Amino acid sequence: MTMSLLPSVGDGNCYYILTEDCAYGSKYFQAGNMCFCTERSYLSNFTNMPPTRFLRVVMLDDSSTVTINVGILQPVSEEMAAFLLGISSHSERLNCFLERLSLEAALQAVPGQRVMVEVNQQHFPAVIRYIGSVQKSTLTALSPFFFGVELQGEGENRGHNDGSYHGIEYFKCRPNCGIFLPFSKIQFIPKLDNDHGKQKPKVDTEEVVPVKVGDAVSFYVDNVRRKGIAMAVYREGTQWFVKVCPEEEGTTDIFREIPMDSVVKEDLHSQSLYPPFESDMDVEHSQMKQQIGESGDECEGVNPSLEVNSMVQITLDKGNQVSGIIRWLGYLPHTKHRMAGVELDEDKGVTDGEWLGKYYFHCAPKRGIFVKLQSCQPDVRFQCSRNPNLIDYREKEDVPRAPLSFPPLRNEEAVHILRGRMKGIQGHCNSCYMDAALFSLFSCTSVLDSMLFTPFPLCNRNVQNILRDEIVNPLRKNGFVMARSVMHLREQLTEKGQCSSFTNAEKDPEEFLNLIMHQVLGIEPLLRLQSGAQKEQDCYCYQIFMDKQEDLVVPDVQQLVEHSFLSSDLKLVEIPSCFIIQMPRFGKEYKMFSKIIPSLELDITDLLLDSPRECCVCSDVATWECSKCFKDKTFSPKGLKQFCSTCSKQVHSHYRRKTHKPTRLRVPQEFNRQNSRGNQQVPREKMELFAVLCIETSHYVSFVKYGPENEHWMFFDSMADRHGGENGFNIPTVTLCPEVAKYLDLPLAMLALEQPRDMDGVAKRLFCDAYMYMYQSKKMALYK
Repeated sequence: MTMSLLPSVGDGNCYYILTEDCAYGSKYFQAGNMCFCTERSYLSNFTNMPPTRFLRVVMLDDSSTVTINVGILQPVSEEMAAFLLGISSHSERLNCFLERLSLEAALQAVPGQRVMVEVNQQHFPAVIRYIGSVQKSTLTALSPFFFGVELQGEGENRGHNDGSYHGIEYFKCRPNCGIFLPFSKIQFIPKLDNDHGKQKPKVDTEEVVPVKVGDAVSFYVDNVRRKGIAMAVYREGTQWFVKVCPEEEGTTDIFREIPMDSVVKEDLHSQSLYPPFESDMDVEHSQMKQQIGESGDECEGVNPSLEVNSMVQITLDKGNQVSGIIRWLGYLPHTKHRMAGVELDEDKGVTDGEWLGKYYFHCAPKRGIFVKLQSCQPDVRFQCSRNPNLIDYREKEDVPRAPLSFPPLRNEEAVHILRGRMKGIQGHCNSCYMDAALFSLFSCTSVLDSMLFTPFPLCNRNVQNILRDEIVNPLRKNGFVMARSVMHLREQLTEKGQCSSFTNAEKDPEEFLNLIMHQVLGIEPLLRLQSGAQKEQDCYCYQIFMDKQEDLVVPDVQQLVEHSFLSSDLKLVEIPSCFIIQMPRFGKEYKMFSKIIPSLELDITDLLLDSPRECCVCSDVATWECSKCFKDKTFSPKGLKQFCSTCSKQVHSHYRRKTHKPTRLRVPQEFNRQNSRGNQQVPREKMELFAVLCIETSHYVSFVKYGPENEHWMFFDSMADRHGGENGFNIPTVTLCPEVAKYLDLPLAMLALEQPRDMDGVAKRLFCDAYMYMYQSKKMALYK
């Protein structure tokens, strides 16, 4: 659905939130950043026909002015923007905007309203006393809004102030009972609609909904009283409903949606139904004894293989099936069955891991659900196929556990083992970013095999073993990796990276690579860079930043890297064994260049710090470098421009170049002396391309070079096809794509005229959708 980019404006500004990451020049803005433009600027951009695709905005975080593709902007009202600004984490801010329920509740909240607030990962009752900004700044266009609340009950004395902040009083309460929080830390308790629903609630006396999530309730079906658990409380129009999971429905969690006035909270109906509220430990202990003392019903229907991190399927009401991962097992207050807290693959849940004000696990909003353990069954998509007629090779053999080493696949062996359907790495639940990256790094090269064996200082051996024994070895031995093996790795990364979304959310390859290389395995950075006289910088992936170059219509990777290094005054401190390069893009949608030519070899000689360089005129040892000459069209379009002393004087004697200021190069001592045979030959340092990751409509695929010839390319898609519909599984496919060579051999002018839709096979993906190029130095890989 297309939305107008002009939101409701209050002070003449239009406010927006970024829904995707965005690069602009040397700056990089994460999704969740906020920005604005004046109403006049908006109207001047969009009253013209056709309207422009880009909008010039001011970022609220740093007040920088940037131009952004309107496709990644979502409009917000001024008040909504102020509440969102109160959340410091960009990713959390975006999630709250997309989820909307809490944000809309914040917009409707008023002083005097009772709420539950999160303080130090604990939840306490509180009353809203103030809504607005604190410490208003004249330097920014908009100040963030916070809720000033007075903590009550167990929350007393857990606050930070008495309603004052930096000497300014916003409300009054007892010392250490006041605290200022963003709306994301507040759970707004819904109110029952009544005749006075539109009136402002009275301070401390407003009526709250009598039933909340987790309460034991009773209701009547055909004049028969039933009991159950409230799984969700929601409103449709003026009517409140409770989604109830009945206790008598067997092993299937049938959710009944019942009007609020037809549901009675159990402790109100009969005080003798449950004992007085106990601590969680007491409840669990007494309930476990009760279960053991009964007829063994607890074990009946429960699959003994289920445990935390098991992948399961659950049948809900009307036969709908959902899939997810068990994140917690145990007993909940007021429940007699052993329960499972499940993180679902889709937004079909009712919680984010919270039950009665306590978090038993953490996941994204609407991704969590609590069900009886006996309602969970192992996910059949990851079980052995017992039907020999079904073409499902997910379980070709058990995952090898022995610490063996299988070499990368090359030439005909790569074709024999990897080509075909159900080959490569099987995708599941937004895993394509990881599937494509792993296939690219390990199928046909050993440049990063040190990740599989070397005991780095911070190395997590469990992750290393999974990567080696469950993914890389099966890929190189059988040409196939099951989805559950990748899910096993994703679960470990979720735990180690303290990010609950690695098992189900869309990610970018660089986020995965930085996490596993830096935080989990702790390998040495792949790149060491230096900018001018500044300190060295370490990184694992290099993002190309550059302004749009009018003379670069169809550039190759060599040109892009040289322009980026020159514009940022960067040099490589040493020759990398692996050089991972991200192409310039604005988010996932807008590409700076419609086509990029893969450089099969990347010459880094002139990018190295304090390395011998060659005069671009006479090929002698260079002693001067000129950044201005790099843009001079008199010279060749490739290569940095450096000269020996003689050629530098001649070149800069021209009246157009007299204003240039070349910089002196540091030349190794042995290259300062000419030998008796003439000029010293400068060695060239070149890296070879071994893989390219591409993206189209948020789906990652990869091209891998498996042999020395230009035709030796294979194309991998972890979700190329599917078997079994919604409850089926993905079929990964590896195909050969020799047609790529045809376009690599074309002259630049002819390639520029090629229409992507007319390109043969999958070649269009390589030239038009490139996201990340991977180069290797086999010489340096021997030492790293």
